[in-house]
Amino acid sequence: MTPTERTLARLPAHLRRYVVSQNYASYTPRDQAVWRHILRQLRGQLAGKAHPIYLEGLEATGIGTERIPSLDEMNEQLSKLGWGAVSVRGFIPPAVFTELQSLGVLAIAADIRTHEHIQYTPAPDIVHESAGHAPIIANARYAEYLKRCGLVGFKAISTVEDEAVFQAIRNLSVVKEDPSATPEQIHHAEARLDAANQSRRYVSESTRASRLYWWTAEYGLIGSLDAPRIYGAGLLSSIGEARHCLTSEVKKVPLSLQCADTEYDITRMQPQLFVARDFEHLFAVLEEFEATLSWKRGGDHGLQEALRAGTVNHLVLADGREVTARVAELLPGLHPVAEGLSTALVRLDGPVLVSREGKAEGKPWPGLALVAFGAGTLPDQGSFQLELASGLKLQGFAAGGGEVLNLRGQLAGRPVALPSVAQLFLTSHLPSVAGGPADPGTWDRWFGELNAFTEGEGEAQARAKKASALHPSLAALYREVRAQRESKSLDFRRLEQISHAASDFPEDWLLRTEIDELKAARA
Repeated sequence: MTPTERTLARLPAHLRRYVVSQNYASYTPRDQAVWRHILRQLRGQLAGKAHPIYLEGLEATGIGTERIPSLDEMNEQLSKLGWGAVSVRGFIPPAVFTELQSLGVLAIAADIRTHEHIQYTPAPDIVHESAGHAPIIANARYAEYLKRCGLVGFKAISTVEDEAVFQAIRNLSVVKEDPSATPEQIHHAEARLDAANQSRRYVSESTRASRLYWWTAEYGLIGSLDAPRIYGAGLLSSIGEARHCLTSEVKKVPLSLQCADTEYDITRMQPQLFVARDFEHLFAVLEEFEATLSWKRGGDHGLQEALRAGTVNHLVLADGREVTARVAELLPGLHPVAEGLSTALVRLDGPVLVSREGKAEGKPWPGLALVAFGAGTLPDQGSFQLELASGLKLQGFAAGGGEVLNLRGQLAGRPVALPSVAQLFLTSHLPSVAGGPADPGTWDRWFGELNAFTEGEGEAQARAKKASALHPSLAALYREVRAQRESKSLDFRRLEQISHAASDFPEDWLLRTEIDELKAARA
């Protein structure tokens, strides 16, 4: 079993379906030249600017200068640090990215940027994901922060509008990396993202979590405000950003919870960055952020957050059961049921999945479900009458397994409209409300067909266009130069001829840079 196969084997099935083969042989000599140019530039300009672990971390995680790293090489090294890496295509759903990270697995975008976007690309690529994120993992404390940050992002509640923004960002990155994209297509993609952002009714927990991640793991600085060092992957993997971020043009402010309320624009260099004192400072801010989430707060706060989100989330009941569904309606009670909870009844739209410690208990319930709050016990079978602390009175027939028939309810002497058939849960309080299904694997097996993530025709076409955009004659010249570099037996006369032939492609400066470097070896 290869190192990458070992990493893949420890992932649950619902995450494995997002993994693709790196297909190392598909990288062209020009792709290798792009990698080499960026890594040489970054190594040169990050010395003394990046966190001290950076250069050491490149070696520790199997990332060299001369060629694009293979996932097997990376996994061999990352396994020594308790981490792994898998190859994915472009943008994957945020919940997948964060769950992978919480498990200590980096999602490495298999593609590499074009030489036209060598300074910066808005699309995920292997430069950003490997040379940016992996090296700092060599610091055990920071590696733990990444896992914790992934868990927080995974537990945060997202909205239907968040999904629209994700798809718009994904589309924009595809269009901007497509060499044949027209100005009209780019304008449409940018307008789509703008419209998706404007459609947001409020700033969700998931959006705030992504901002925290952006301003720390992606674009974070560390140390003093006067002389900070770089540790964020977005800065470490961008020649332009790495050069720009430490100048006086970029405002530096102390890291605080304010970062979770600060927007960012992925299409341009950042005008302001947050500076952490040290890695322990990251944990302090993360813990402060965690305390604001429904995952930690539960109660009325969590229910209201899940209701307005309109997405699938899960409620953790007092006995540890986790109920996954969409919160559709809340009925206030006459009296508080518990601290932070005055809701009497929650209606959940099916399907409903019950689990415990993330493991499903039986099949999903296809219909409606109700969660009633207050001390009380539902019989396994037979007629029942309950009067709960909230003031809600319920009666009906328990059919077994939580299913109730002929259900009726009263609150303050008035009838409550209830489904005649439902799944009924009773709980004294609500410790937690968290994002997504509690058992993503079982939910995916039952409903993955409806919620399938597909790479999409646009992404596949964009990659095909990138591969075919290089003129065959220019591609042949790149192959020759790469062959000479790898053979370490230089034919300087032939290099002069290639340099002359390269003048037919004046827009391609990278090949001439490669040739000049090899020729300089003669001096």
